Amino acid sequence: MGLNKKTVRDVELKGKRVVMRVDFNVPVKDGKVKDDTRIKGAVPSIKYILDKGASLVLLSHLGRPDGEVKPEFSLKPTVDVLSKLIGKPVQFVDDCIGEKAVAAANALKPGEIMICENTRFHKEEDMKAKTDEDKAKTADFAKELAKLGEIYVNDAFGTAHRSHGSTAKICKYIPVSVAGFLMEKEIQYLGQTVENPKRPFVAIIGGAKVSDKLEVLKSLISKCDSLLIGGGMAYTFLKAQGHSIGKSLCEEDLVETAKQILSDAKAKKVNFMLPVDNLAADKFDNGAQIKTVGNDIPDGWMALDVGPKTAAAYSAEIMKARTIVWNGPMGCFEMPNFAKSTLAVCKSVAEATGKGAISVIGGGDSVAAVNQSGLAGKMSHISTGGGASLEFLEGKKLPGVEALNDM
Repeated sequence: MGLNKKTVRDVELKGKRVVMRVDFNVPVKDGKVKDDTRIKGAVPSIKYILDKGASLVLLSHLGRPDGEVKPEFSLKPTVDVLSKLIGKPVQFVDDCIGEKAVAAANALKPGEIMICENTRFHKEEDMKAKTDEDKAKTADFAKELAKLGEIYVNDAFGTAHRSHGSTAKICKYIPVSVAGFLMEKEIQYLGQTVENPKRPFVAIIGGAKVSDKLEVLKSLISKCDSLLIGGGMAYTFLKAQGHSIGKSLCEEDLVETAKQILSDAKAKKVNFMLPVDNLAADKFDNGAQIKTVGNDIPDGWMALDVGPKTAAAYSAEIMKARTIVWNGPMGCFEMPNFAKSTLAVCKSVAEATGKGAISVIGGGDSVAAVNQSGLAGKMSHISTGGGASLEFLEGKKLPGVEALNDM
């Protein structure tokens, strides 16, 4: 993975006009931003660029407007939020390309900042260009975006796995393309942690489906010492081992694949841990009847969380780790009765981190679980990119990272 990318620290910014891709894809309701975490994440790069005497144009998408101008997906509500966070006025332009946007960008003085309207109001931003005509359209759109600045900074890791106009294609038309601080931190933690882990390296993979995590599992088996499996995906593996799983989640078409993964893990001497007990429920409901059962789930019952013995065994394994990667919860943690093991894992990861392990949390649900537990501050790194962090762990090249200038 190309980890030696230039960052904003490596370029002269004074008197320059910088166009930066941020991830302001925030929840907006009734014209108000409901969660400003992503906006806060971009503040260090924004302040640094402005303090160095550059002017700054911000690009972002919000939601999926599918190439149409839809007021509910406007970035306008982010303007006041950012202005308060940086203590400066922020201008807003109701487009991201065209004469008006370029004129506004050119008029910025050093230390001034503006936000452009949602890049996805133009279908060329994220369209799958199959024909030559469509490829030309997407290239033209990226060229238009490039007119907004002389230096391009990408600080939006959450969209780095997409080859969109504002995340990758723009780099062809701007001579200098570098990473912002948020992007740098993601590349550093996700890349270097997985490429050169301190050992023992423990990976905790949960979530509903094996199919979502198949590539990650294959990639991690050749890198980690222990692999701890939780969530709905565990029952496809238990079925592959010949256990009865009742009404638990199972991807029948992946049972053979699960067998192959188990034998690969054995061949590579990876400690592949599966639940030894489970919380079984008679229905998918927080108020369901619950009983703790072993590896075999009774007919008519479904496992909705791994059991206390499993949580204890996983916690003991986590405490030995020097490097921990966690992606996906252990059970249906959004229901309090099935959140216990995810919380136990959370506490162990925090404790191991306190003793010097490096912990990287990626993927929406595990990030939500960590935030819910109140232990977020005790982890080494919480990734901002769900799909991007997953693809990074799979060892895939991310277009938004690859397009940046090398050192």
